[in-house]
Amino acid sequence: MGIVEKDTPLYFDCANTEGLACAGLNFPGYAQYEKEAVPGKTNVASWELPLWIVANFTTVDEAEAALKDVAVVDSPIVDKYPTSLLHWIVGDGKRSIAVEYTQDGMQIFTDDVDVLANQPGFGWHRENLRNYLNVTSDVPATQTWRAAALTPYGSGAGMRGIPGDYYSPSRFVRIAYLNANYPEQTTEEANVSRMFHELAGVAMIDGAARMTNGEFEKTVYTGGYSQRTHTYYWNTYDDPAIRSVSADELIAAHPGKALIEAA
Repeated sequence: MGIVEKDTPLYFDCANTEGLACAGLNFPGYAQYEKEAVPGKTNVASWELPLWIVANFTTVDEAEAALKDVAVVDSPIVDKYPTSLLHWIVGDGKRSIAVEYTQDGMQIFTDDVDVLANQPGFGWHRENLRNYLNVTSDVPATQTWRAAALTPYGSGAGMRGIPGDYYSPSRFVRIAYLNANYPEQTTEEANVSRMFHELAGVAMIDGAARMTNGEFEKTVYTGGYSQRTHTYYWNTYDDPAIRSVSADELIAAHPGKALIEAA
């Protein structure tokens, strides 16, 4: 998913047929890229990073090893698209990592909750989850206060404390909770349903949160990639119907051509 400029794909997220995927999320105030190429490093512009990862590696382990020698460079492809300040989640069928480039250089975190949100950094988000150790999907037991037996109104009482606002730290907590508690699924259809239901739990609705430029922030699209079937699924804010495209079918339909050319 992305846009094309100068016949070059600028990906918000992308994946390969080995099942390795990468997505970028906003990270202003923290991301700090190199102003020029760093000798002795693999220098990659921020807009190149997702494609560079999925075009060169097949697993998170491979990507993580290579990223340790990468310098992310502030080099916009054209002046009308200033460099986006991002951090990234990289995942395959086994594990995921969060990748950040700050004033301290390259930082790679094991993403043991398999989620990422906008700023602040992953380390802060991950530590903040400890504030919600009390929340549970279970129904709380009846409590006795003197002679009064207090019972919950119904399901969901154990979730009290999960933030419901659209602030980035709140959305990280909420998606981490949903991802940890959603029952494991086995079929492709059920896992696609799981993904869209989970992400709907943190999707932003027009009119709810105004940005500093005066416009309202909203979730323009929701997308995800199946490592099992090499299928990309997505919907948009204005059209919630789930659409899909198979990477294998694209390659078969355009033999001898790169997938980015076919797409």
